[in-house]
Amino acid sequence: MKNRKLIFIVFMIITLAISSLSFAETNGNVYVIPIEGEINAATYKFVKDSMADIDPNTTDAIIFDIDTFGGLVDQAINIKDLIISSPVQTISYVNNKAISAGVLMTIASEKVAMSSSANIGSAETIPNEEKVLSLWRGVLRDTAQLRGRDEQIIEAMADVDIEIEGVVEKGKLLNLTSAEAEKYEISDLTADSYEEILAGFDLQGSEIVEIEESLQVKLAKYIANPFIASLLLTLGFVGLVVEILTPGFGIGGTISIIGFGLYFGGNIIAGNSNWTSLILFVTGLILLVVEIIVPGFGLPGIGGILFVLVGIVLAVDSVATALLSLSIAIIITAIVTVVLVKLGFKSKLIGRVVLLSNHTSERGYLSTDSMSIYLDKLGTTQTELRPTGFIEIEGIRLDALSEAGYIPKDTKVKVVRVEGSKIFVRRV
Repeated sequence: MKNRKLIFIVFMIITLAISSLSFAETNGNVYVIPIEGEINAATYKFVKDSMADIDPNTTDAIIFDIDTFGGLVDQAINIKDLIISSPVQTISYVNNKAISAGVLMTIASEKVAMSSSANIGSAETIPNEEKVLSLWRGVLRDTAQLRGRDEQIIEAMADVDIEIEGVVEKGKLLNLTSAEAEKYEISDLTADSYEEILAGFDLQGSEIVEIEESLQVKLAKYIANPFIASLLLTLGFVGLVVEILTPGFGIGGTISIIGFGLYFGGNIIAGNSNWTSLILFVTGLILLVVEIIVPGFGLPGIGGILFVLVGIVLAVDSVATALLSLSIAIIITAIVTVVLVKLGFKSKLIGRVVLLSNHTSERGYLSTDSMSIYLDKLGTTQTELRPTGFIEIEGIRLDALSEAGYIPKDTKVKVVRVEGSKIFVRRV
């Protein structure tokens, strides 16, 4: 009897211990990391930082909530590497679309789930050059093989030359619905909520923790977009021109600071560049100001232009993108400058470099040759002549020299001799 009780107690202890262990295995956290919008350096930095903050010992899985039209190939590959190297189970959840680069990040996870209205595919590279496409196909094929996905179907999403009977015709990119993706085993599960994903992959009891993009990350992702970068550069240059052509510090300077500040700040936050690009840019502006204040030397101006251009290019992770944005900004700024100058906006700073005013006789400016016209004419001294001073003839103020010593102010005089630009007078 005692032996039966002892056996029963041991059995209960073992059962409770097993239950406790089983419960512990599925009582960790499941983190949700969103991958949304354009895939760029800011996206990679966000995913990297988010995964670095996750404790593998208390984490059952990571869900990558994917909704993207794609983006930069190199950044998509970087994110793929992060997902593959994760020490905990990874799940890609296509809740809307995984287009282009989104395909690679989707198949990088161990498990794939898609919402009932999601689609995946159309992963052709831009530009569609053989060298780039070959590399991209190789990465997709390697990742598909690693995760046990159909590599031919995955490659057909990127290359129009691949034909799969009954799936896709030659000349068309493959794009799959969630039902088709599950049919061809590209997706493991169709689910419309995180709870359904947990149930489908035996993760019931785990707590879902959603990681949200910070305002800085969202801002950096938008600024990293080539179109937004072009707009910010244009605002910066146009604002600078407006500030130069209008007196005092006003709206032009404010717009310029905001434009350049967001351009460089956003790219620094996104991880596209560091403070070096901003320092080079500011140094270039300082050199250009020196050139305007002290014209004629040339070297500060040339150096300033080079520093500004290099700073702008280094602020972006793609030289082609930087040159495109810079070209658009320069063209628009040139047009705005011409329009403003034609409307009558002028600057004292520009006037130091370019002669914008006319020195006419009506304003008292006369050439050396024209002084002879005053010979034998009468005038009045405007100041004392000791022996030099000013006289007025026919309403025009002129420099003059007394031929015979001191002449008081308001005295009638006569021009008796002209030598070059010098007018000699005598009392009348």
